[in-house]
Amino acid sequence: MSLFDLTIDAQSGHARATTYQTAHGSFTTPLFMPVGTHATVKGIMPDMLKQLQSQVVLANTYHLYMRPGVDVVEEAGGVQKFMHYDGPMLTDSGGFQLFSLDHMMKVDGDGVSFQARDYDGSRHRWTPEANMRIQERLGADIAMQLDQCIGYPAEKSAVAASTKLSWEWARRCCDAHVRPDQALFGIVQGGMHLDLRLESVNRLATIDKESRNQGGRGFQGWGIGGYSVGEPHDVMFATLGQVARSLPDHMPRYLMGVGNPTTLVRAVREGVDMFDCVLPTRTGRMGTAFSSTGRMNLRNARYTHDFTPLDHECTCPVCTQFTRAYIRHLVKQGEMLGGILLSMHNIYFLTDLMRRAREAILADAYEEFYAAWMASPAAKDY
Repeated sequence: MSLFDLTIDAQSGHARATTYQTAHGSFTTPLFMPVGTHATVKGIMPDMLKQLQSQVVLANTYHLYMRPGVDVVEEAGGVQKFMHYDGPMLTDSGGFQLFSLDHMMKVDGDGVSFQARDYDGSRHRWTPEANMRIQERLGADIAMQLDQCIGYPAEKSAVAASTKLSWEWARRCCDAHVRPDQALFGIVQGGMHLDLRLESVNRLATIDKESRNQGGRGFQGWGIGGYSVGEPHDVMFATLGQVARSLPDHMPRYLMGVGNPTTLVRAVREGVDMFDCVLPTRTGRMGTAFSSTGRMNLRNARYTHDFTPLDHECTCPVCTQFTRAYIRHLVKQGEMLGGILLSMHNIYFLTDLMRRAREAILADAYEEFYAAWMASPAAKDY
């Protein structure tokens, strides 16, 4: 395979099993990516990620830009060497973080000005071109365009304006991005409005084609942004499938910021390949485990004398070594190991769920896999 080639290994209905080549190796889909915002998946040693079946780790441009700074990461040899992780990585543009700064941020047609209130209060200015330079210096295998994400609910006029700005910035990111060993993904926006979503897809496809016709590289994949921003799941799924399947078949389709197990299973059925979310580690630190029977709150007294694994169907390093009673003890005592073990298990739960989804696609049995999941106790709890 050549760099950034996508091979469709199998298809079952709309669900796809693919292989994608990056400078740090290939990965297979469907895929869940653990989030390592600050160049660390919270509480997890980098070499442990492979044992948890992780293939790709996500880091965040805004946070690395603020601390330790791009110069430090670049001097280390890029984000992989900085965090001692030798697999493929992706950097989010930081756009979502910027727009969550609310009144500390001002956007215009040329870029965004912001005050880093969650750090030192310093003021900064990003254009799409500047954002591309930052991500190229961070050096992850996949960079995301700078876009504008808008929350839910929102007036359609506001969504339309942000969608237009996002595709205008996509063109500038495409023109500015030159690092040959790094893929650039365009991002589809449009809120919950199918017409705006499809217009965004068409505009991005045009940008990609024009770039290639002019000797550029275009895009090497597609992000689907602006979902999971407060809307009910059924509202998202009213448009997600048509949006995903309107994207070109020969590139990855990445639904950004989604980590609910049932949402992953449903989205794969609609043709989505890649996912990321902080949910498995965040819920782990709060004392909650994913399981084949649903969420488990380890603070519950019912687990005090329960010397069985977290999930009887799970073969992760946690479930093969530790008991519910012990993990509950750690959580109740506020011991950091409790959150670490639950984070490890939750990451494995999602990566293994996607592994099993891939096996079902390869066997052309995804509809059966989907029906079994939706009928399971777990589906009703997510």
